[in-house]
Amino acid sequence: MNKAVTLSPCSSFEKIEYQAFTNKHLHKIEALNLLPAALKFNIDVVSRVFPFRTNPHVIDNLIDWEDAENDPMFRLTFPQKGMLDDASFDRIANLIKQNASEQEIHQVAMEVRASLNPHPAGQMQMNVPSYNGHSLPGSQHKYTQTVLFFPSQGQVCHAYCTFCFRWAQFVGDKELKFSSTDSEALFGYLESHKEVTDLLITGGNSLVMNADHLERYLEGLYREELSHIQTVRFGTKTLTFWPQRFVTDDDSDRILAAMERLVKAGKHVAVMAHFNHWRELESPTTKEAIRRIRATGAQIRAQSPLLSHINDDAATWSKMWNKQIQLGIIPYYMFVARDTGASRYFELPLARAWEIYQKAMGSVSGLARTARGPSMSGGPGKVEISGVSEIQGEKVFVLRFIQARNDD
Repeated sequence: MNKAVTLSPCSSFEKIEYQAFTNKHLHKIEALNLLPAALKFNIDVVSRVFPFRTNPHVIDNLIDWEDAENDPMFRLTFPQKGMLDDASFDRIANLIKQNASEQEIHQVAMEVRASLNPHPAGQMQMNVPSYNGHSLPGSQHKYTQTVLFFPSQGQVCHAYCTFCFRWAQFVGDKELKFSSTDSEALFGYLESHKEVTDLLITGGNSLVMNADHLERYLEGLYREELSHIQTVRFGTKTLTFWPQRFVTDDDSDRILAAMERLVKAGKHVAVMAHFNHWRELESPTTKEAIRRIRATGAQIRAQSPLLSHINDDAATWSKMWNKQIQLGIIPYYMFVARDTGASRYFELPLARAWEIYQKAMGSVSGLARTARGPSMSGGPGKVEISGVSEIQGEKVFVLRFIQARNDD
């Protein structure tokens, strides 16, 4: 597995200097150390609230260190000052400058997190299913056809996206975390709900799991009682942050074999990949990983939120979608950033989101026009902007449900 540079909440940015690295990329660590002191301090402050983790693949292959501060991949993986409001940033910054105890800083960080809507759309209360009179922690059932499962071994990522709407999974607070190791309860629930056709194994990152764990979680899907589960999806960012998972890791062949076995058993297998910028598709290792996954018979579908500072222009999206088609990936969703965590840094006006989507769609072939959006999730369901109209002289958005909690 990969060596990761991890900065947990309440740890110092300077610890990045002490991670184990090969000589191959020591020069990139030197580049990190050459970042302006003020920028490093900002990263230190914000990483007390949000999870921060990166790794050699990201450092070596994704970031332009000649212009790191303006680089979209740097902003994607390294915390930015604008992710916190001024008052919250100053509270933590002042404590650090005053050499306050880690316990005191942690307490303030927890207060800030609580104000950032860690579980949007009521997902902790409204989406957790019950089985045999008990709730199923680590599962969500919001839409009739689809159940989400959060295996404990998949509640981490090879690197953390700064925009992640599941950021609360990674800050070490058990009360904020979805996770489970009880696959039998999951299978029992699925067996009693024949209306469910899709199982989404997610996180975190479902494909961080080693092959032993993954195979164990999948084994029950071969039961005749679960023949109504037609589609198995894997939510993952691995193709960007650690494509070696499918190419050179010790158990990469077993991971791919598990997908192929599902396909041969008649399941539709979909890798739900997160690509936020076309640069993430350029690594030769990523291209090889994509080829190997597709060779199993699994499909790869790509989705991303629209993010200020990272992909907030039509040219970036059209280039990304075209590259995905070239590599055999199906463009799936353009999302609106959820109202959680660092959304203040990444959000755009809906009118701007619609404009970007329309312009990007106008410059790609029909094969790339499978991407739906701009789409946003809320308590009632998933809503798409279908257009703009005019009523009594006022411009209005035309919206439609893609999926709804209440089918009616």
